[in-house]
Amino acid sequence: MPDPNPAAMDFFLTRRSRPAKILTAPVPDREALTPILTAAARVPDHGKLVPWRFVVLEKAALLRLATLARKRGNILGIEPERVEKGVSQFADAELVVAVIHVPRSTEKVPEIEQILSAGAVCVTLLNAALASGWGACWLTGWHVHDPDFCRKGLRLAPGEWVAGVIHLGTERHAPPDRPRPDIADITEWVST
Repeated sequence: MPDPNPAAMDFFLTRRSRPAKILTAPVPDREALTPILTAAARVPDHGKLVPWRFVVLEKAALLRLATLARKRGNILGIEPERVEKGVSQFADAELVVAVIHVPRSTEKVPEIEQILSAGAVCVTLLNAALASGWGACWLTGWHVHDPDFCRKGLRLAPGEWVAGVIHLGTERHAPPDRPRPDIADITEWVST
């Protein structure tokens, strides 16, 4: 058994995402972000396929994506308030890491395991940012499910899709905690 790590366990028992709307500059620079990305890449990955990659979006790219989100939302006929919410996810952000699912063709590793690995990257990236002292939030939105937005805005290849959009920055204020599930209500113990 590995040695217990009470500090890590305390972190997991008290961690919480920070809403993207309270994140501001400063943000991690490349030197600070690299160990966060390195930690995120240390997830279960059956077959060592690396079925994911990162797209780091800095301010100029985020403003470009905000413009594209408005254009695509109007073309798709999305309600104006939903369009603006998608636009603000990029326009108001300072730094975002898009985690891209990259499917790998193999008979040994089912697609669902590759998808779950990409999800594990998202949560590990989020937690690594929080553990490094940054505010972080995992979002998606209508725009990342729009193939034209993803192709034009994020330059995704055919078959790739966005697993998560992780916002990073400095939190303006600590948000209140939210209610958590009652473990007894969601746990079944099987002894025989």
